[in-house]
Amino acid sequence: MRISVFGLGYVGAVSAGCLARDGHEVVGCDVDPTKLTLLREGRTPIIEEGMAELIGQAVASGRLRVTDDTTEALRATDLSFLCVGTPSQPNGGQDLAALRRLCEQLGAVLREKAERHAFVVRSTVLPGTVLGVVRPLIAEHSGKRAGVDFGVCFQPEFLREGSSIRDYDQPPFTVVGVEDEWCATMLREVFGHLPAEFVATDIGTAEMLKFCCNAFHALKITFANEVGRLCQAMDVDSHAVMDLLCRDRRLNISPAYLKPGFAFGGSCLPKDVRALVHAGKRLDVDTPVLAALLPSNQLHVDHAIDVVLRAGRRSVGLLGLSFKTGTDDLRESPLVALAERFIGKGLDLRIHDPSVQVARLFGANRRYIEEAIPHISSLMRLTADEVVRESEVVIVGIGDASVLESVYRHSRDDQIILDLVRMPDRARVRGRYVGGCW
Repeated sequence: MRISVFGLGYVGAVSAGCLARDGHEVVGCDVDPTKLTLLREGRTPIIEEGMAELIGQAVASGRLRVTDDTTEALRATDLSFLCVGTPSQPNGGQDLAALRRLCEQLGAVLREKAERHAFVVRSTVLPGTVLGVVRPLIAEHSGKRAGVDFGVCFQPEFLREGSSIRDYDQPPFTVVGVEDEWCATMLREVFGHLPAEFVATDIGTAEMLKFCCNAFHALKITFANEVGRLCQAMDVDSHAVMDLLCRDRRLNISPAYLKPGFAFGGSCLPKDVRALVHAGKRLDVDTPVLAALLPSNQLHVDHAIDVVLRAGRRSVGLLGLSFKTGTDDLRESPLVALAERFIGKGLDLRIHDPSVQVARLFGANRRYIEEAIPHISSLMRLTADEVVRESEVVIVGIGDASVLESVYRHSRDDQIILDLVRMPDRARVRGRYVGGCW
């Protein structure tokens, strides 16, 4: 294919070299004369294992040439990768000035081009940038129609400095955010040979994926380092601890818990997080990531409460009380926290949980609920049907099949349904549906 790469920094230079190596005709475009001089001479503008050979061979083959002329690069190609920088502003926001300028220039050139063109943003940008900035700027300056005369899409890159060529050739997956099949087909032709799953999704999802990957990497590094400092202060081998932690592929290194949902609770997670944070304080070890877990968890509870209170309804039904579906453990359950707050606000509350029978609770579990909600028995209903029928706001806090079926059958158009479990058959829910964090 005939491909142009705008921006020959780290991502752009690696991409241009690999694309030319793979047999495409590549035109690299940049405003930096030093980079252009180096590339024209077959030398790499970045220090990276394998880049000197990659660029040297690409230029020698004639499949990679460079220019500072946007018009020349766009007219000579059918597909463009936008790889310009998006640095931080003083307030932490993204500086899109370079991307905006480039889109204006590309639109002006596209105005005079008859052929349809595809623009692939590879710069890391927040959701809404491709459709809210890139597409309208190109359309405005070209006078052409997106989806007809040109296409826009987003492809996150997963290149690590130091191993970028290997990462390009062996990605975890190839993700493209597209609006139409035409763009998806072009990108599949370019990247379909790679030994990884090719995933076409919507543009916003692809944009957000890149940020989530980087934030998750930063979180893992910081978590491991905080554990390391705690272990060091306790004279424990931190590497032995983390090596064992990583051997658990069922819960630790796995998709487990990585689904947006409601707050955690129960008899283990809250108290153990508190104990670790307290240990850090006692040993003069700062643990800001660990210390933020419980406050962050509380925000999910507060968000659910705000949804209900803003609705201005007095009659509230709570389906679920335990911290997890299928158990009667009420200790530190976020659903109990909801019930406490609603009672405190004077709302008319009714509750059903098929696993919770107050008369059968005992020990610490019974003491906890009696202290939190002294008159809990008077609020409980025998069936979920009763709760749904008698409530203006219905909160779905557990994923029990019979409970969900009651909501499907008996919800009404005048109700608000707050879903904290991501109900699998939401099309059957009547009323105003509100997701917990989706």
